[in-house]
Amino acid sequence: MPTPAELFNIAGKIAVVTGGLGQLGRQFVLTLADSGARVAVFDSRVDEDVVAARFGERRHDPALLFCRVNVTDRASLEAGLRQVQETWGTPHILINNAALDSPPNAPATENGPFETYPESSLDAVLAVNLKGVVLCCQVIGGAMAAAGRGSIINISSIYGLVSPDQRIYAYRAAAGAPFFKPVAYAISKSGLLNLTRYLATYWASRGVRVNTLTFGGVFNHQDEAFLQGYCARVPLGRMAREDEYNGAILFLASEASSYMTGANLVIDGGWTAW
Repeated sequence: MPTPAELFNIAGKIAVVTGGLGQLGRQFVLTLADSGARVAVFDSRVDEDVVAARFGERRHDPALLFCRVNVTDRASLEAGLRQVQETWGTPHILINNAALDSPPNAPATENGPFETYPESSLDAVLAVNLKGVVLCCQVIGGAMAAAGRGSIINISSIYGLVSPDQRIYAYRAAAGAPFFKPVAYAISKSGLLNLTRYLATYWASRGVRVNTLTFGGVFNHQDEAFLQGYCARVPLGRMAREDEYNGAILFLASEASSYMTGANLVIDGGWTAW
């Protein structure tokens, strides 16, 4: 029987994290690298200045590989995969983290009523949050399946499980700037749940596990009125710290979750328990 340390051991594994320059993406990259994995950061914003700002001296870590990749472009993903394979080999872990959202400070055109939500915004969000995950799974997950092993982690949101509580944004209307959490984010994150189930059964016989990891909101210096409304809705009374999902990432990436596929792990401070 494996020891606890052996269960969570990912030393020598190769991982790809999409959106790896983002707030949570950076956390996932460093968690995996600090656990002994080699990690490819796929992000459309990769350039020296941005990488230096996000990773500092860690950008020179030989366990990190920064690849400018557009997840909505299959050719770009194929080029990124070739770079990883030529450097280290075929990935063992894929974290589909790249996403677009409309935060409370988004432009008015992005956060109006459902009836007038722009088609262009719908297309942009679905292209990254849903189509992009499908393409990543086709390209990188396909390579994992050909190798006969792998773990795919699709990052979803509480708004993929339940409808956004529009009441927590009502303070914007009182200030003369109404905000509605847009439909595109919710339906894109909901779509990931069944994509996970589909691929979990499709690739089960080929050694690839696929799970969803559903998050609640993460503190990022949001305005006080939003924080008050959001935190009042959470049983634990606060937003998540950006490091509080790292343990779940390590669990799903490792053999500690070897009998888990097609599942949805929810970490939301109790939001969906009400």
